[in-house]
Amino acid sequence: MAAMGTANKTSTVIDAPEIPLAAALRPKALDEVIGQDAVLAPGAALHEMIAARHLSSLIFWGPPGCGKTTLAWLLADACGYRFEAISAVFSGVADLRKVFERARENKNLNARTLLFVDEIHRFNRAQQDAFLPYVENGTVTLVGATTENPSFELNGALLSRCQVIVLGRLTEDDLLKLLARAENFLGKTLQIADDARRWLVQQADGDGRYLLNMAEVLFHQNLTAPLNIEQLQKLLQKRAPLYDKAQEGHYNLISALHKAVRGSDVNAALYWLARMLAGGEDSGFIARRLVRMANEDIGMADPQAVVQALAAWDAFDRLGSPEGDLSLAQAVIYLATAPKSVAGYKAFGAAKRAADETGSLMPPPHAMNAPTKLMKNLGYSDGYVYDPDTPEGFSGLNYFPPGMQRQEFYAPIERGFEREVKKRLEYWEKLRAAR
Repeated sequence: MAAMGTANKTSTVIDAPEIPLAAALRPKALDEVIGQDAVLAPGAALHEMIAARHLSSLIFWGPPGCGKTTLAWLLADACGYRFEAISAVFSGVADLRKVFERARENKNLNARTLLFVDEIHRFNRAQQDAFLPYVENGTVTLVGATTENPSFELNGALLSRCQVIVLGRLTEDDLLKLLARAENFLGKTLQIADDARRWLVQQADGDGRYLLNMAEVLFHQNLTAPLNIEQLQKLLQKRAPLYDKAQEGHYNLISALHKAVRGSDVNAALYWLARMLAGGEDSGFIARRLVRMANEDIGMADPQAVVQALAAWDAFDRLGSPEGDLSLAQAVIYLATAPKSVAGYKAFGAAKRAADETGSLMPPPHAMNAPTKLMKNLGYSDGYVYDPDTPEGFSGLNYFPPGMQRQEFYAPIERGFEREVKKRLEYWEKLRAAR
């Protein structure tokens, strides 16, 4: 560990450490790791591996700055493995060959090798396959680190040979402990007010490395009085939220928004909408999903839901962001507070299954037009009754194919507008039975 910086008595600026603060504070033992108690606690997989001093190949999946690299290095040290590290961003096949050759030499000397691969998801499929024989024959114990969902980004063959360890983002309490550790290491308290300290931690968004980098900037300022939030915001650029529109975050957040709307949790729905917009999500994608929610989860319980969703989409296209954001928010509020029904969704699904099963049955004659003399002679349109001309406005004719038993696909619920629809269907069924 680098020597502790000391304050200059003639200046309020401290001496900079020889290496970045985040590197200087990297834990040197497993009991110094902050925020990953769940995977290191007794009974957890890593704890048992450490106790046995034998590691399985692992994939560390977690957000930036949660300690993936540090944990791999500490595991190697605790279990007596030689540590090799490469980055998939900067390494190629030639680099892998060199690592595997050194690992073979270690094996011949009865020494085990832990190969840490940072950003392993950036290797293509063929490069990932290159690890398989060396993992299988024990030349290396692989520990890969990724911020992306391994299910989507890693080969099934490689994934089947590794145990996935999910590392969580650091909590605010974890980050406050890390900040206190930095202050203790440097022998200096950050000159920021308590509410500004909380703001600083929130901006780190669970990333310990990012927090220490921001803290290092502050430690080197000539601060004569504690900064408040406004002053801190001017000094430090606000961090963009972690959100990848093409990866798992995209699917997780739209799922959360959809399920919050379906669950009539209007406040949570607005939160997830705000998160997606802050992350730069395509507004057209959000608008399309709102229309889908209106049809799939609300349907005839409130037929105006799809009208509201389409109006919001149109308003956003006309106004753009940020003015148009409110139109999407209004649609989310409407959909989340609307009565829910999947009766139409289920009815159409049942109708599609019946259509698949019955093939190419023809409609009954009265359901077909007869624009030509031949078609009239063949009986097209025979027996048709124009419903509006009947006293009840309902003829009761059967429009299913001849020989096919009538089926009830649509079962409206006793909620919202569908309550009225159900009354109509029951009335028409009563008339149909009377005929």
